[in-house]
Amino acid sequence: MPASAPPYDDDLELLRASAVVAGIIASGFFRKDVKSWTKDNASPVSEADIVVDRFLASSLLNARPTYGWLSEETVDNPSRLDCDRVFVVDPIDGTRAFLRGEDCWTVSLAVVEHGVPVAGVVYAPVRDELYEAYLGGGARLNGKPLQRIRRAGAAPLIPAPGAVHQEMQAAGLHYTRGPSYPSLAYRLVQVATGTLDAAVARRGSQDWDIAGAAVILRESGLDFADVCSGFPQFNRRDVRHGALAALGDMSLKPLVHSALIKVYGCPAETEQATETPYP
Repeated sequence: MPASAPPYDDDLELLRASAVVAGIIASGFFRKDVKSWTKDNASPVSEADIVVDRFLASSLLNARPTYGWLSEETVDNPSRLDCDRVFVVDPIDGTRAFLRGEDCWTVSLAVVEHGVPVAGVVYAPVRDELYEAYLGGGARLNGKPLQRIRRAGAAPLIPAPGAVHQEMQAAGLHYTRGPSYPSLAYRLVQVATGTLDAAVARRGSQDWDIAGAAVILRESGLDFADVCSGFPQFNRRDVRHGALAALGDMSLKPLVHSALIKVYGCPAETEQATETPYP
């Protein structure tokens, strides 16, 4: 990165300010009669997603014109692959929850440098919760150091898809299931607060779903990994990820990772099975 590149905390300050305004804009559409439609991948999008995305593109790129741009609601521009730093943006993570009038949707923003998230914000406007971190600077919630509150004596609390739930039960893992927040970013940062003991995601999550939360989890000292390949890498040509797990208790790792691998497999295995079906 050139010597003139802003420090990570400056990037975080920009993300924080932009996320707050984005939250105000999105809240103006919340629990209103908003236009929505379905994208090619069957996921919903609303006029609020588009308006917030356009604001963020203007706010962030005007401030950092040399940075690349990757957003769920913007057509991908491969020029981002040539940038040292890239904004990774989900203007409304949890659009289904947003459209249903539920309060746990978020604005999820990150700066990625050479494949690693170095600053990130996950902002839940309705809940008035702003999670943030930059590389080497620790994680914060509403301006105060983010500290995980342990649930002493309680069974681990882990939301999981049905098939993963069945595998963990069959393996003898004793835990309580739920709640599965529709915003993946929000679900992940709840491991940092101690609300959840683990959070998982099926294969297919994309950079914008997890980049903001990834730096917050790392700065909280928690394990967050693709169960097949380790800590996720970002700003690649293919922005999709394998099955993921965030863990607040490392004793859960063997059974949680094993269950995810059994259900979703690993890319190399899948590629081999599909590309060479015959001897």
